[in-house]
Amino acid sequence: MSTFPPTIQIHDVAKRFGSKVVLEHITLDVPKAEIFGLLGPSGAGKTTLVKMIAGIDVASSGYVHVLNECMPKLSMMRYIGYMSQSDALYMELSAKENLEFFAALFGLKGTVLKQRIDEVMALVNLTGDLKKQVSQFSGGMKRRLSLAIALLHSPDILILDEPTVGIDPVLRQSIWQELERLSKSGTTILITTHVMDEAYKCHRLGMIRDGHLIAVGTPIKLMEETGSTTIEEAFLYYGGVQS
Repeated sequence: MSTFPPTIQIHDVAKRFGSKVVLEHITLDVPKAEIFGLLGPSGAGKTTLVKMIAGIDVASSGYVHVLNECMPKLSMMRYIGYMSQSDALYMELSAKENLEFFAALFGLKGTVLKQRIDEVMALVNLTGDLKKQVSQFSGGMKRRLSLAIALLHSPDILILDEPTVGIDPVLRQSIWQELERLSKSGTTILITTHVMDEAYKCHRLGMIRDGHLIAVGTPIKLMEETGSTTIEEAFLYYGGVQS
């Protein structure tokens, strides 16, 4: 067992927008170097939860700690790489200019910056598009550039909100190989998905339905506990949709 505190600690978190309850009674720990997947349909609350972990949103009640610091906390952003569902890119700039802009926020410059740009753009297969204006990118290319930006400063924690939507299967496989490599080197990775084959690749899963965390465990454990042959069957079981 690790002697370190969990990288991410969520205790009895709720999020309300007026009278609408989006999340309720969420308690979860994510240890260092784990690939943790949040699995659930659109509207389940996955994006709201990862925004609170990233420090972009604030819990209505309960608390979120990242590296033992209460979130949100601006100084923690240097330790977090965040890729949102909607691409936060400057369309009038080139891919390289976008990378340089975000790198400046993290103090990257000189040869280190050039090396990191080369590495992340090779990973997402965009090396030949560095000087192209982002407004000319396809949706899939924008997703790939957003991932490159999230990885640029080698963060301790990587938070990816449905990162492989619109990305072809071959590149998706290479991205997952990189995520596994990062995990082995100590990076904690939190990923949201509704793609079942990606769910199998996570070390553990948290299943979210209607703002509630309905199950947590390894993919194999979740299937064994429910007598299911697939993650999808297990999700339906925990969600109360049993045949």
